[in-house]
Amino acid sequence: MKTLGILGGMSPESTVSYYVNVNRAVNRALGGNRSAKILMSSVDFEEIVQCQKSGDWQKAGEILAEQAELLERAGADGILLATNTMHKVAKQITDRIAVPFLHILDEVANRIKARGLSNVGLLGTAFTMSDNFYRDGLTERGVNAIVPDEPDQREIHRIIFDELCLGVIKPESKDFYLKTIEKLTALGAEGVILGCTEIGLLINQTDSALPFFDTAALHSEMAVDFILEK
Repeated sequence: MKTLGILGGMSPESTVSYYVNVNRAVNRALGGNRSAKILMSSVDFEEIVQCQKSGDWQKAGEILAEQAELLERAGADGILLATNTMHKVAKQITDRIAVPFLHILDEVANRIKARGLSNVGLLGTAFTMSDNFYRDGLTERGVNAIVPDEPDQREIHRIIFDELCLGVIKPESKDFYLKTIEKLTALGAEGVILGCTEIGLLINQTDSALPFFDTAALHSEMAVDFILEK
C-alpha cells in the first residue's frame, strides 16, 4: 500500500469528503479494519482565498508547493491536491516534488471519454469557468467544456464561497444549479462536470438525467487506485 499526501483545506468541507471516500473505498477493497495511509496538510483557506481575490497566484502556488514538499519529506509516495481551482498552480507544485502528482483533469477527462462524450457543461468557481487553465486542460485531453453565461457564473461562484464552503446547503441554490444545467443542455452539453469539489454537497446524479462527473468523487477513486497500486 502506498502513502498518499493530500493538500487540503480548500475548503475543509470538501477535504472531509476526500478523506472519508478514500478510506471507505480502501476498506471495501481490503476488508477488516483496513484504511488508507494518508498524510495531510490542511492550509488556512482564507490565505488562499485572498491570493485568488488579488490575483496573486504565484504566492498561492508557493504556499501549496511548500506544503507538498513537506508531505513528500514526511513519506508521501504521491501528492493529491484536493481542489479544482488550485490546479491552476499545479506546475509550481510538480516543479518542487519528485513523487507523482495525481492531476484531477487526467481522471475527469478519461471518465468523460470512456462514456463516449466530448461536449460537457462545466460548473465551478469563476476562476475555473472563466480562466483558460481548466478549459484548455480539458481541450488538451480531448474534451470540450461549455460554460454558463457571466451572470450565472457569478451566482454559481457566490454559492460556492458563501454557502457550500461553509457547509450551508440551501434548496434555492440547488434549484439555481439545476436550472443552469438545463441551459447548458440546450447549448449542447452531453454531461456536466461538477468542477468544484464542493458542488457534490449540493447536487448529485439523482437530480438530473444528464451524466454528472463529480470531480471530487472521481479524484478520490484515482487516489484509491494509486494507494492500492492498481
